[in-house]
Amino acid sequence: MANIQSHEAILLNSIISTAVQDELKQELKRLGYTDLAPSHFMLLYIVYKNGGRIQIKCICDAMLKQKSTITEMIIRLVKTGYLVKEGHSEDKRVMYVVATKKALDVQKYFEEIFDHLTNKMFHGFNEEEKATSFSLLQKVLGNLS
Repeated sequence: MANIQSHEAILLNSIISTAVQDELKQELKRLGYTDLAPSHFMLLYIVYKNGGRIQIKCICDAMLKQKSTITEMIIRLVKTGYLVKEGHSEDKRVMYVVATKKALDVQKYFEEIFDHLTNKMFHGFNEEEKATSFSLLQKVLGNLS
């Protein structure tokens, strides 16, 4: 890839990320979840994908974020009633977060929100292009993690 294309790819990725965050903010606001930031929504999604209970370290790994950043997000989600923290019964160094009923109420909107964003992002793509895009995005993420 030529150097200018490399720079454009990085710029496009940044712009796409911002646009997705903005869309997610709008969807959360439309549904009345003004106390959830897009990053909080994604953290809750990771908790749900793991059965409603997950080790904090696993969230850090999944979101590729520092523990301090995840800890701040969790503190906010605990204060707003979406999560509770729970210690490991044998290893006091291990902490989990558990989805509350309030968090489980948000779960019903995941599919709706993700479908909306996916349809908007991949409008005009055929199924093969969607699959190729997903595969390439996974490869990029693998290269960066």
